[in-house]
Amino acid sequence: MNIKSLAFSAIIAIALASCNTSKTVLPYFTDISTIKEATLPSADFMPKIQPEDELAITVSSSSPSATTAYNLPYVNPASRDEITKAVSPRMQTYTVDTQGDIDFPVLGTLHVAGLTTEQIKDLITKRIASQVKDPVVTVQLVNFGVVVAGEVKQPQRINVSGNRISLLDALAQAGDLTEYGERSNILIIREENGERKYAHVDLNSADVLTSPYYYLQQNDYIYVAPNNIRQANSKYNQNNAFKLSVISTIVSAASVIASLVIALTVK
Repeated sequence: MNIKSLAFSAIIAIALASCNTSKTVLPYFTDISTIKEATLPSADFMPKIQPEDELAITVSSSSPSATTAYNLPYVNPASRDEITKAVSPRMQTYTVDTQGDIDFPVLGTLHVAGLTTEQIKDLITKRIASQVKDPVVTVQLVNFGVVVAGEVKQPQRINVSGNRISLLDALAQAGDLTEYGERSNILIIREENGERKYAHVDLNSADVLTSPYYYLQQNDYIYVAPNNIRQANSKYNQNNAFKLSVISTIVSAASVIASLVIALTVK
């Protein structure tokens, strides 16, 4: 094999190695990677209702006429320009006010802030049980959503249809962390009881599975910080861009001066 063939083979080998490196998957929970089986304590995942939350609440029973007064009327969701079109009616929802209350038909003001949807269901059921036989109450948090940003493949707001979403679920829906995501420094910002709180969690540690921030609350903001490699690359690219801009300016200025010198010389 001649020198050219050896050089070509070396280039191919380096290229293949680079491709394989770019597909490397970085692991989570490295502190338990050698433990085959274990049990972790369960955490409370039910979101607590907060001011500005939107609730859909329905009351039904074997006698529909007995529960009509406990339900909001349906409304037409069509805009003014669509009023002539056939649009399915939509049930109205309750918006929790700044005091944490909702105004419920017949029952009046109910304080729901700090409760789960199940607790609100139990509260309403007990209040109307004396008037309605075997009432069935359903409560749904309509505006449950979280935001995932930073070093993930698909930064986005995630709308949650049920009552539970974990940090791992949210990261998976955002396409998982990029190879430049700092797995030991995931920031979660949460508004709770009128205060803004935050916590840093480490995905290399199994402790995150029992953290109060493992199950997300509505409007949580998850930020994945860039690792040192990403920050170094960014600084390198910025410096190179600045140097290129300076060189371009110098070349342009030199070109203008040269043109002037030539023009003066010709005259």
